[in-house]
Amino acid sequence: MGNYGNRRKPAHPKPKAAKKSSKEKPPKGYDSWFEYNLHQEPLKHCVCHTETVEYTQVKRYEPDFIFHEGSLKIYIEAKGRFRDRAEARKYVDVKLGLKTKEELVFIFYNPKTPMPGARSRADGTKLTHGAWADLQGFRHFTEETVPASWGTT
Repeated sequence: MGNYGNRRKPAHPKPKAAKKSSKEKPPKGYDSWFEYNLHQEPLKHCVCHTETVEYTQVKRYEPDFIFHEGSLKIYIEAKGRFRDRAEARKYVDVKLGLKTKEELVFIFYNPKTPMPGARSRADGTKLTHGAWADLQGFRHFTEETVPASWGTT
């Protein structure tokens, strides 16, 4: 098979890693010690963290229900609670992807349920699902307040 005893030495010797303790943070401007070490030798002529690149992730959302109200298509999400902040963020992204005559609305089991990870405010309250929906510009309902027209043809 291969002759492992005759390996060529790399053109550039590997630089010694910067000394660090496992708890010590990398120097300012670097996300990791690995990144810092790369910038010291093999990538020393490169700039580090000077630009940003926008990107979009294309994903699919399947609404729980759809109701047509004239030319408006209403996507209805029945939600007991958000499991985490990322799930709530997903719906903001879905909203950004909707067309002009489309709307995403929520039917919350209990709109007073606190959002996941919500911190207590000075008055002791937390951001609720309903308040989050209001802040994000979503209409929301409960089982008792769903528009009657959505249940008729």
